[in-house]
Amino acid sequence: MSLRLGYGTNGLTDLRLDDALAVLADLGYDGVGLTLDHMHLDPLAPDLALRTRRLAGRLADLGLEVTVETGARYVLDPRRKHGPSLLDPDPDARAARTGLLVRAVQVAADLGAHAVHCFSGITPEATSPSSAWSRLEAALTPVLDAAATARVPLAVEPEPGHLLATLDDFHHLRSLLGDPEPLGLTLDIGHCQCLEPASPADCVRQAAPWLRHVQIEDMRRGVHEHLPFGEGEIDFPPVLDALASSGYQGLTVVELPRHSHAGPELARTSIEFLRSQAPAPGPAPAQAPVSTNGAAPTNGASAWRS
Repeated sequence: MSLRLGYGTNGLTDLRLDDALAVLADLGYDGVGLTLDHMHLDPLAPDLALRTRRLAGRLADLGLEVTVETGARYVLDPRRKHGPSLLDPDPDARAARTGLLVRAVQVAADLGAHAVHCFSGITPEATSPSSAWSRLEAALTPVLDAAATARVPLAVEPEPGHLLATLDDFHHLRSLLGDPEPLGLTLDIGHCQCLEPASPADCVRQAAPWLRHVQIEDMRRGVHEHLPFGEGEIDFPPVLDALASSGYQGLTVVELPRHSHAGPELARTSIEFLRSQAPAPGPAPAQAPVSTNGAAPTNGASAWRS
């Protein structure tokens, strides 16, 4: 395969991290989407730098690449799912989320990760859209500064129900921030099926210049539920062909966060499915297609991990 496949640790939460990595390596995965959480490289526990160095050694021994994901449900607040967010009315709460993302950037740099993934969060009640976007812009600025210093892209994910929910919303954020070099995109293929007007394959082509991280699973139109392959509506060969032709150089990570009870088996069937659906390897294009949303660096621009 020309694509490099990974599996998200948020779908392997019943396994110790070391065991999860061994399972993925044995199955032939190229890498892992590492969600920083209490059971897998807790970002708030002591000796993070030491634990990160040990993990870097383990990944190297297993030949696994890595992208750092920050979607842990209760890592900051044991009572609020994904709380606090970058849009929280309380400035101190927003700062806590910003601080976690800055820490994630350092972890990613220490691991040699392709990117750091994040999302905006849900707009709080009684918050106007303009206020929410202003909060997001301000909260992400220190993270982007850290990403620029570390030379690690920050890959923002459009998430159904969030302030930043669509590809158009991502481009709105780019405009607000002045299109900074570290800002990239996490494209979730299921989310494209769920709510984008274009097909998932067309979404890949439109997003190609900004792709820094890709998540993949099956999904149905209008229903935000991550499904094992074959249980949704996505036609995968065109999607995988578009990814292989896009110039994207990072991991394509299976994202099944509600299926940890069957994680090892789904990791096996997922890689078998994706291999069966993928196009044969071919020569890479000279450059990624340019989106109609405006000019941008081609995917995998020099001096940046992708």
